[in-house]
Amino acid sequence: MVREILSNHQIEYEKIDVPWPHHLRKEVYEMSGQTTVPVLVDGDVVLDDEYEIIDYLKKTYPILS
Repeated sequence: MVREILSNHQIEYEKIDVPWPHHLRKEVYEMSGQTTVPVLVDGDVVLDDEYEIIDYLKKTYPILS
């Protein structure tokens, strides 16, 4: 759902594939303090909940007409 919002709002982003086993997701843990995805890093903003990410994207990057 996050990628759909990014696409609909024409937001460029970098997708980083992470290992399937959670214990190997060191980069994710260092960024967000947990090992689940998705994680959004936008400047100083770090979000790790899908619904919070979607809400943030909609508020911060409205769809351009």
